[in-house]
Parts: sequence; structure tokens; C-alpha cells
Amino acid sequence: MAQSSFGNPASRQGEGGRISRIAPLSRRGLLRTSVAAAGAVTLPGLLAACSKPGDGDTVSVGSNASDAVPKKAYAAAFRAYEKESGKTVKVSTQNHEDFQENINRYLQGRPDDVFMWFAGYRMQYFAQKGLLVDISDVWKDLTGFSQAIKEQSSRDGKQYFVPYYYYPWAVFHRKSLFTKRGYEQPRTWDEFIALAKQMKKDKLPIAFGDKDGWPAMGTFDYINLRANGYEFHKALMAGEEDWTDRKVKHVFDLWRELLAYCQPGANGRTWQEAAQGLQKRTCGMAVFGMPHPGQQFPEEERDDIDFFAFPEISPEFGQDAVEAPIDGFLIARKSKNVDAAKDLLRWLGTPKAEEVYLKGDPNNVAVNDKADTSGYSALQKKSVELVANAKQISQFMDRDTRPDFASTVMIKAIQDFIGNPKDVDGLVNNIQRQKKTIFSQPVG
Repeated sequence: MAQSSFGNPASRQGEGGRISRIAPLSRRGLLRTSVAAAGAVTLPGLLAACSKPGDGDTVSVGSNASDAVPKKAYAAAFRAYEKESGKTVKVSTQNHEDFQENINRYLQGRPDDVFMWFAGYRMQYFAQKGLLVDISDVWKDLTGFSQAIKEQSSRDGKQYFVPYYYYPWAVFHRKSLFTKRGYEQPRTWDEFIALAKQMKKDKLPIAFGDKDGWPAMGTFDYINLRANGYEFHKALMAGEEDWTDRKVKHVFDLWRELLAYCQPGANGRTWQEAAQGLQKRTCGMAVFGMPHPGQQFPEEERDDIDFFAFPEISPEFGQDAVEAPIDGFLIARKSKNVDAAKDLLRWLGTPKAEEVYLKGDPNNVAVNDKADTSGYSALQKKSVELVANAKQISQFMDRDTRPDFASTVMIKAIQDFIGNPKDVDGLVNNIQRQKKTIFSQPVG
């Protein structure tokens, strides 16, 4: 079996909610939103009125998987578990955005036995608040995960998270469009802007949508990582650097330059609508996570999806860092059927469980190094290579900083910037004032 690069401890070291060759695991962040990118069987209702947790041979799962492709793939995975175990999986699927926004209320109310969530600080935050079940005993039965992955699933030496897959962020486009137009994948910022300028002349803007508040965070992160480096990004997300620093202003100045070539009205456009621009050939490229264009392309067109690493801005940092979020499963402290929940997590942590899922959703990459990757698409293989060659792996702004800071400050700040990119000084001063208040308060 081919191996996932995430399972190779020689090329990864744990760092916070990320993986890195050079840094240890530490703080990360969560926010109210993420992409609608996971799924299962749909049941109605809001998180506050989720299905009653099961007992005996029934385990309930709270799912944030509301898009068709991952929803179908998760359903197949849970059916496979039911067939092997003889148990029943009862899934309550919520709109992804609603799930994120209501997660605190959900965990403190009547949560399902198992719920879908994210690695790193987004998991560690709730572990610190005492809202998760320690599953270190489950991890004793798991194989195929590197030490880096284990650290991403841990807090204070205890494990709370079973990882399921990851996906890199990059600049996505159609191969056929680049061939037809004679476009070349850029490596540097100047080449990137030159390409964007030519695309604009060809009436092909950069696809861009931030209605949900989180998608544009990926562009900020990449510009910051390329201009200022991974260590600065990490410190900025941890509240240790000032948002009024000239380095941060430089990020927004560069971003303003890029905005001139993006679709206007991004604050009123969802990421799905932006991705459809690539599919319809009305846009030339877009900064996305791997599942985003994949979920908007018909199966017969997915081989036409390609990407390049976000371009170099400073030679000092090159293209060293890659954003590659990891999704998986946890058990809520208020679970009514912990034994059944742990049994499901033991199965979800197997290579077979990942293989079943990825057969239905080829827009992600297995995180277990024993999973069979021989059937990967060209896009999946290229994604593995991108991550394997990275010197540092970040998760995403909303997974790398405090959830309250990401949700109450950065969503609005970035949308304000998109709406009016001229007043950078006013923008960063406002962010800095709120950052001081939030980071002076305890996490719990």
C-alpha cells in the first residue's frame, strides 16, 4: 500500500494544531465557521434540538457534513461500520455553518455521542474547557498515525480526537483553460500578479467569495506566510504580535493589489458560487481548499482540476508553508453512550474506514499512513506531494487562533477590508484594540 505523507514521521513533526518538520505542537484556534465539507444521513432540526443520544448498540453522530459529496461518502462509511459491528449509527446532519456557530451550546446541551470537528487548537480549546471525553484508551488500539498526528489529537498528553482526512489549500484552476489560453503556473508574486492582470484582460477574474466569513482567511494566511514567515504567522495568531505591526500592514497592502483582479462583491458571494465560476470557466483561478472546487465539479470533469502552491513573496520564506486542515471525530463529555462512541471511533481510526470514505469523496487525502492510496487521482497525488515537501504545515486562521477572536473580530475585519481596502491603518488599529481585550481574558 502507498503511504500518506502525513503518516511519515520523518517528514513531519508536531506543532500546535498543525504538522511541521520543525516546530512542536502548541496553540491553535477555532471559530464559528468552516467549509460545508463533510456529510452523512440527514435529520432535521438545529443543534439545540439534536437527536437523542443512543444507548446499547446504537451510537448517535452529530454531523457538520451538509454538502452532497462528503455526505454520501460518510453514509457509506457508517454503513460499513454497521455491517462489521452489528451496531446502528444514527446521524443528525446540520448545516455546516449552523454547526460551527452553535457548537458551544451543542456541547453544553444534549450532544450526540460522537461529533465531527477539527484537529489542533479547535479541539484543544474544548478539551481545556472540559467538554470532551479523554479517548487515550482508544488510541492504544490505533495504528498508522505518526507521532505528529497523535500530538495534533492531544492536549496535556491525553488524546481527544481521531483524525480522518486532510486537504491542502492552494491556487486552483482548470488545466484545460490554462492550456487553451497559454497560461503558465506562477512561482513568484510578480508572476502571479502578471497572470491575474492577463486574466482580467481575458475577462477571467480570480474567483472570490466571502459571504460565509471564513474563506478569505486562507488568502490572508498565505500572504502572511509568504511575506512574513510561519513563525510570525504562529505568533500573530497566538496574540503575541501586534496587528499594527508594519508586517501586517504589508500583508493588507499586498492583498489590496490582488483584490483588483478578483471578482467584485465577494462579501455577497458564497464559496460554492465562487467555485462554480471555475467550473463554468467564467473565472481563471481561486485560492481554495482541495474539496471546494472538487465539490462543484461533475465527476467527469474533476480530472481537469489542477493547482499550484501559493506564490513566493519573500525569498527568505519561499513556498515553505502549506495550509492543510485536518478533520475528524470526538466524543462529547455529555455523551450518553461513551462505550458505543469509543467503539465507533476505534473503527473510524482504521485505514479501512478512511479508504471507504475516500472512495466516495476523492477531494481529500487519507491521514493514516496504512491507508491504500494506490487509487488516488492525479490531484490527490499532487496534494500529498505538496504537503510532503512543505517545511511547515498550518491549519487555517480560524483553527490557529482563539475562537472568540476569529469569530467576533477577524470575520468582520476581513469583510470590512474587502468592502473598503483603502483604510488599512484604521483596520489594523481596530483589530489590535479588540485583540488586547480578548487575549487578556482566560480561554475557559
